[in-house]
Amino acid sequence: MSRESNADVIVAGSGNAAMSAALAAAEAGASVVVLEKAPRAEAGGNTWYTAGAYRTPHGGIDDLGALLSDPADARLAATELSSYAEADFRADLERLTDGRCDPLMADVLVGDARGSIDWLHGHGVGFELMYHRQAYALDGGGHRFWGNLALGVVGGGKGLVAQQLETARALGVEVVYEAGVVGLERDGDGAIAGVETADGRRWAAPAVVLACGGFQADPALRARHLGDRWRAAKVRGTGHNTGEALLAALDAGAARAGDWGSCHSVAWDVDAPPHGGDRELTNRFTKQSYPLGIVVNLAGERFVDEGSDFRNYTYARLGAAIIEQPQATAVQLFDGKTKPLLRDDEYTVPGIVRHEAGDLRSLARAAGIDPDGLERTVRAFNAAVRAGPFDPTAKDGKGTDGIEPPKSNWAQPLDRAPYVAVTVTCGITFTFGGLRIDADGRVLDERAAPIAGLFAAGEIAGGLFAGNYPGGSGLTAGTVFGRRAGHSAATAVIGPDPAPRAAGAQQEGVAS
Repeated sequence: MSRESNADVIVAGSGNAAMSAALAAAEAGASVVVLEKAPRAEAGGNTWYTAGAYRTPHGGIDDLGALLSDPADARLAATELSSYAEADFRADLERLTDGRCDPLMADVLVGDARGSIDWLHGHGVGFELMYHRQAYALDGGGHRFWGNLALGVVGGGKGLVAQQLETARALGVEVVYEAGVVGLERDGDGAIAGVETADGRRWAAPAVVLACGGFQADPALRARHLGDRWRAAKVRGTGHNTGEALLAALDAGAARAGDWGSCHSVAWDVDAPPHGGDRELTNRFTKQSYPLGIVVNLAGERFVDEGSDFRNYTYARLGAAIIEQPQATAVQLFDGKTKPLLRDDEYTVPGIVRHEAGDLRSLARAAGIDPDGLERTVRAFNAAVRAGPFDPTAKDGKGTDGIEPPKSNWAQPLDRAPYVAVTVTCGITFTFGGLRIDADGRVLDERAAPIAGLFAAGEIAGGLFAGNYPGGSGLTAGTVFGRRAGHSAATAVIGPDPAPRAAGAQQEGVAS
């Protein structure tokens, strides 16, 4: 096996968490090599496939304005955006995970979110308000944001990957592609001394940051930890996250953390590529306007409360409900009233499985749904809808009475042509189980002691999410813990007061 040149810090992965770690380590004065499993044309990890949303506490438009690439956007003056306090973010984590989020990690995420986004902005990452995904136009003019998620990166995930890579290279970070980490090297004292890549090369470094994702792209690992049905799940993001580095860390004595039996999974177009997503369309195969209509299986039966909460708080668990249905398939149904509200970037994608018809029986036949079953379901649903105003920008309480499952908000009768059907399956995004880390990104062993020289961040680190997930938290967590892990790795090698590097961007210390 050949031995490659030494670095202070090796970072495995090239998505947001990895590049945040590389930036933090490099600006602290460390020499950094990034090892990416994928070829250059497929790099960026799951980050490439995201919409670029960042969940963060904020005080409203005036507070977020300093981050925006276009602070003169004419829409801002007529935009309604409620503030989102740290306590609200923390409560969302607690609520959506049923109290199973690691308290320390949750506190760090919430407390560091805004400072870490400011840090990214200082490194040249541009932000915008996501009018196209998180706001509705108001009848009297203007826009109203909903679901406590407003901020996104200009250019989405693709833009974030490009901007982080540019800054990392300016700081002297070396990026090596087709170099997937499969093993960890240790010295005579048991400390991490480098890594081995799949091509047999050994890379020496006294600090290693694992930020190369979980195991969602490996069917055997999905079946082992999530259940046999998950072999058939489509992979929403990168096809390169198959868990080799995660398993290597466990072999090195790392402790497990988080919920290994659940994951982030969404309603995904049934004809989307089966493995590894689509580099051009990325997240556009997601179908997230379902709270406006109803969701049925191929027997025509509803099986979820489509309006239990804002989409941002339910979409990451919807895939798990769909995979339990016959043929792991569901159909989202809308009518002439809700059709104009569907997200254009998701529901007009060329080639998606979408049908329209003037009546429900014709629609059912076109979409492969049992017509009698669908008619029974829609008849019962329409009769159960409460009277009252419909408001997609708020939890309007316009629900149903006397049917199971209920629809808690945004219930409207399906009674106006044209009727629309969009067929979906389960798309897995990332797994929730991973390595146990501390607040500084150090990987811990079963005794809760740090493994010398080993750090982790991003989806390979477990503990934050279980069963569900607040939308936009993944990129925020990747930046928060990637930044911390990179800074910790650098200071472990070159001391607590290294000479900082600069790349024309303002440097900022890591929040404690």
